[in-house]
Amino acid sequence: MQSFELDKSDLLKIKKALEEDDYVLKDLISEYHPSEIAILFESISQESRERIISILPAEFASDIISEMDAEFHPERLLENLNPERRSEIVEELDYDDATDIISQLPEEQQLEILQELDEEDASNIRSLLKYEEDTAGGLMNTQVIRINEFLLKKDALEEVIRQSEEMEEFYTINVIDDNNILKGIVSLKDIIKARNNVRIQDLIKADFVYVKADTDQEEVAKLISQYNLTSIPVVDDNMHLLGRITFDDVIDVMEEENTEDILKISGVSEDEELAGNWMEAVKSRLPWLVLNLGTAFLAASIIRYFDTTIARMGLLAGYMVIIAGMGGNAATQALAVTVRRISLNDLTDNQAYRTVLKEFTVGLINGAVVGCIVFLFALFYDHNPLLGLVIFIAMTGNLIIAGIAGSSIPLMLKRVGIDPAIASSIIITTFTDVFGFLLLLGLASSLIL
Repeated sequence: MQSFELDKSDLLKIKKALEEDDYVLKDLISEYHPSEIAILFESISQESRERIISILPAEFASDIISEMDAEFHPERLLENLNPERRSEIVEELDYDDATDIISQLPEEQQLEILQELDEEDASNIRSLLKYEEDTAGGLMNTQVIRINEFLLKKDALEEVIRQSEEMEEFYTINVIDDNNILKGIVSLKDIIKARNNVRIQDLIKADFVYVKADTDQEEVAKLISQYNLTSIPVVDDNMHLLGRITFDDVIDVMEEENTEDILKISGVSEDEELAGNWMEAVKSRLPWLVLNLGTAFLAASIIRYFDTTIARMGLLAGYMVIIAGMGGNAATQALAVTVRRISLNDLTDNQAYRTVLKEFTVGLINGAVVGCIVFLFALFYDHNPLLGLVIFIAMTGNLIIAGIAGSSIPLMLKRVGIDPAIASSIIITTFTDVFGFLLLLGLASSLIL
């Protein structure tokens, strides 16, 4: 199959072909890679998607559906297909992909689709549907190469060949005993190089990495990244082999988790789809804005308390904006780094302490440098060295607070079991605004007026 990058001319060509008969459309679509057609689906109507899926070979159609982003609801393409066509496509999907898509449908439609499949496919998908979507069980594929530890080299190779006929690719070979208990893994290379009279149990790598079915998907991604694995076996509490998770599944997880963290730090609910409409966006964001409004009133109360000071020295109003803005930016930087560190590793008490100490130091140095710049500005522009000193102290103090708050608050939230990305930004903004205004206006009241 020829592959192209899907540019504007390709999109126009395909959209024009949608106006032609099925033969013209099918020939054109077949020139592209399934992932490119999945991207195309983001910019055409549901009716056009269904038409394309209905005229393509089942294998090609299933590849397109599996490449689609969940936000564009690949499960809806199955709803309106006739039962025979639908079962053809589902049976071409990997079990994990089929499960992810079918799980998004209402229970009645799930049962309807499962009844259309052959018993083996239906049984494998049912077994995966019982796991939570964001766990290893929800990610795994039950198609896995497994051989008995007592097999000789020749018999083991024959078994690998037999099992691999139904698989597109495999990376490791899992070794089990007579009760399907995972004993270790072995590479195909080691089997081929071994002498003919060697048993598989002599080639096992017993220090292998595995995960339980209820392990969180983010932890799975960490393990695969940490140990540079191409796949990782999934077992139950008794070490029975259930399936495998491959690195391509983890790439999707990492993208999903990173997107989720970015949205949370920005005060956007993870429920908001990137491709969603304006009503979904308002519903997702408005509660956070209302909460932020409440914290803003707290900062405003500090200003109201020092209204006499501001009235007597209007210059302070301009510097308040600078102090608050710099504090907010510094806090966001510290927050982003800390949340990322938390997502990559569970920090020990010592590491957490060192993280806060580092951000304190960064805040002190950055605050002093920026404070000096603002001091010089106040000195030469406003001709008021005392005002410059007040601003210097307030800026330095606020950036120190920003560093401490930006690093310690997510760590504390994590410690009490709250996702640190959810509420950190709002709490931290309140800290920097309140303390920034308090330092600037309080010092100005005491030292200047």
